[in-house]
Amino acid sequence: MVKMNLQVLLLLWLIGLLWCTEAVSQSKPNCPESCGNIVVPYPFGFGEKGCFRPETGFELICNQSVSPPMLLSRNNSVLNISLDEGTVTVNTSMAHMCYNNSIKEYVGSSNHTMTNLTGTIFTYSDTRNMFTGIGCDTYAYIMDSVTELYKSFCASLCNQRYVITNGSCSGVGCCNTPIPKGLKVFYMGVGNLNYQSKAWQFSPCIYAFVADRDWFDSSKINISDRPDRMGDSRVVLDWAVGTETCQSAQKRSRDYTCGNNSRCDNYNNGNGYRCKCKEGYEGNPYLPYGCQDINECSNSSKYHCEGTCKNTEGNYICSCPFGKHGDGKVSCKGFGIITIVSGVCIGVVFLLLIASSSWLHRLWKIRKQIKLKERLFKRNGGLLLQQQISFNQVGVKPKIFSAEELEKATDNYNETRVLGKGGGGTVYKGMLQNGGIVAIKKSMTVEESQLAQFINEVALLSQVDHRNVVKLLGCCLETEVPLLVYEFVSNGTLFDHIHDMRDDASSMPWGDRLRIATEIARALAYLHSAASVPIFHRDIKCGNILLDENYRAKVADFGISRSVSEERTHLTTMMVSGTPGYVDPEYLQSLQFTDKSDVYSFGVVLVELLTGERPISYSRPSEERSLREYFILSMEADRLFHILDNRMTKEAALKELVEVAKLAKRCLGFTGRERPTMKEAAAVLEDLRSSHGHPSLPQNSLAGDIAEPSSRSLHNANVQESFSLVASFGIETGSSREDSN
Repeated sequence: MVKMNLQVLLLLWLIGLLWCTEAVSQSKPNCPESCGNIVVPYPFGFGEKGCFRPETGFELICNQSVSPPMLLSRNNSVLNISLDEGTVTVNTSMAHMCYNNSIKEYVGSSNHTMTNLTGTIFTYSDTRNMFTGIGCDTYAYIMDSVTELYKSFCASLCNQRYVITNGSCSGVGCCNTPIPKGLKVFYMGVGNLNYQSKAWQFSPCIYAFVADRDWFDSSKINISDRPDRMGDSRVVLDWAVGTETCQSAQKRSRDYTCGNNSRCDNYNNGNGYRCKCKEGYEGNPYLPYGCQDINECSNSSKYHCEGTCKNTEGNYICSCPFGKHGDGKVSCKGFGIITIVSGVCIGVVFLLLIASSSWLHRLWKIRKQIKLKERLFKRNGGLLLQQQISFNQVGVKPKIFSAEELEKATDNYNETRVLGKGGGGTVYKGMLQNGGIVAIKKSMTVEESQLAQFINEVALLSQVDHRNVVKLLGCCLETEVPLLVYEFVSNGTLFDHIHDMRDDASSMPWGDRLRIATEIARALAYLHSAASVPIFHRDIKCGNILLDENYRAKVADFGISRSVSEERTHLTTMMVSGTPGYVDPEYLQSLQFTDKSDVYSFGVVLVELLTGERPISYSRPSEERSLREYFILSMEADRLFHILDNRMTKEAALKELVEVAKLAKRCLGFTGRERPTMKEAAAVLEDLRSSHGHPSLPQNSLAGDIAEPSSRSLHNANVQESFSLVASFGIETGSSREDSN
């Protein structure tokens, strides 16, 4: 009998052991649970198709030809997979260049590498990773693969072999900077700042890489290491399931992957969602029954209980011993009727305290919110702006909007109101209480040291009143970063109409191009000489020229513009600002921006209007990759009419094309002395239009062209609103790139 009882107990123990093993399994049944010493939880997996989800990235490879076996994802070694954090840690290569003494310069096939996670579940984690450059006289950058604009940039200098970083990359031998949110595809590169330097003698190679900030130890940097000593970097990738929100995925229950006893969280670094076990459960939330109840009663060190513990589904009950009362999870006290009565009285008082505390807390929160808005208003320069308005220092008074007013206008900054996002911030479409449509720019950050200058610029730009300049209506100073409110311009950018319209029916006729060039010149001449204080725009390009409902040009994006006093002729900057292909070469050398720098950028726009070519194109030979060089070389070779847009040669008068080309060539002079002023350029264009009888709005304008649109034109019209103000605020989208092939 005793023997039989022992056998029954042993059988029950084995059944319990098997059940526990199944409960803690991280993979699907009959699927591999690990590769080497790395656990591979579902939705990841390898082997049979059913062992992983179908989205690109969940299928891994276990290379068992090496010892220990190596887990791979997209040819990168996988080091860790975390379901709780929603991350995968992998090894990845660095961009690097090494000095070649025979040719006296840094060279390398890996100095410019592209990473593309498009179409996969992965996104580079902006909270876990940092972008780092290592070496002397080195600059490292992350560049948008489409627009070729810098997304992250840092520079490193040093003049001796032994570099002490004190555990931080501060720009001596090593530099680092955060990466932008939602990063999937980019170019990563590294270059040398000073080829005349002798730093190569002790820093023969320079590097750039994205790495996990917890893994990278800058105190162990040796700038003399060769690439084979540096090895690979370790990077953290965020991941999520699918491309839908939790709400959308749950409606399609067949594809919804969160199992029982789990919750769904929307992904905050892109599209998709993540699953997590509810409180009181643990395991793999992506398996149907992966989240198992925690037996709190078996872990007294973590789950306190003074009395009798009873496990329940997702929780546990702790009853105090007989004669005591209270919460057994916290503490059991007292005994008898007196204690019970006392407990009831204490409970009533406690409820009253909670009610009164809640009421006081609510009042405190309201007062705190009011105080916060007052503090932010003062910090952001609200008093200075009010003072300027009250003392009539501002001719056209900018409106100071309240935070509540703009929250209502944007439906509390609803994602459906977003016009565009980028490194500078987010632009929302808003409707004011009076029915007016506006564009509201919510910047990422504004340096506190620049707030006084910011207020002066708001006061100045609000006085800019020109039909061909986007109007700044006002601002809100009650938020962490000031909000700017602009007029809404509805018909897209000049770039969209001369580059993204492919068919002849939707391309822009010469009459409109000449008129728009004239309007741009008027606006810049006004900013340079007719405004109350001269203003240098500093980022003139087709993407910053908006077109209204009548296809009238409006100069936009004053994100990096600066005003200068009348006695000054230039503006000295610490670093170059602007868009590649449009930046004045004289400014690149001297870091002194003048009104002639805007003239140079205008010259590039003129050439775009003439040729329909982009400012930078990798489809042209390397010596003609820059539109300026392509245009100047063609004119010098008497090949102007070979590079003009086909429609221009058919529609425009020969004299008009030649005169505009001559003006563009003057504007593109290498030094400012060679270039005309914007006032002179505007006069040339005005004479051309008046002598050839162009009305202010030609009969064959775009407004007439779209009277009977093609299907392509209808599509472009439908999407114009979504990118109408994107370029106005330094926000880039796929439809407004200006320097791709």
